[in-house]
Amino acid sequence: MSSASATTEKFDVRNLARAVELDAGPDGLNVRLTSEQWTVLANYLQPFSVQSGQILMELGELDRTLYFVESGTLSVHCEDAKSRIRLALVGAGSVVGEGGFFSHLARRATVQASGACVLWRLNPLRFGELVNRQPAIAVEMLLALGMVQGRRLRDRGRRIAAT
Repeated sequence: MSSASATTEKFDVRNLARAVELDAGPDGLNVRLTSEQWTVLANYLQPFSVQSGQILMELGELDRTLYFVESGTLSVHCEDAKSRIRLALVGAGSVVGEGGFFSHLARRATVQASGACVLWRLNPLRFGELVNRQPAIAVEMLLALGMVQGRRLRDRGRRIAAT
């Protein structure tokens, strides 16, 4: 992560769960967890805030961190072969970083906060712990992430959002 910083504010995973539940859009995470499972999952996630303009990830960066959007909007952009900027917006209840998370490849785009955002990150090490200790939650999360990535890759205009 490039410029995001942790803060001392109070975070509540129930807010993330609500955002996911309310997001019926094509990028919606659509994960089916109970409130107790969300509480368990929170132990594996790290919440933080970013301000408008802060870079979350950069094109070409080698990082496998996954980011869940509780509030705010992230701008996903990169330049194509003709130096045109392509853009996607990812909002509350969705996720970015699934491309690198699954592929172990460099980031396909730059992601920047369009305004103040509350995010939750999950790195591969913590995900491995989740798999070992809470496999049902991990499987549900994997299925939901796979659906997001699949929808993004099928929609030509949304492919850029698969970061």
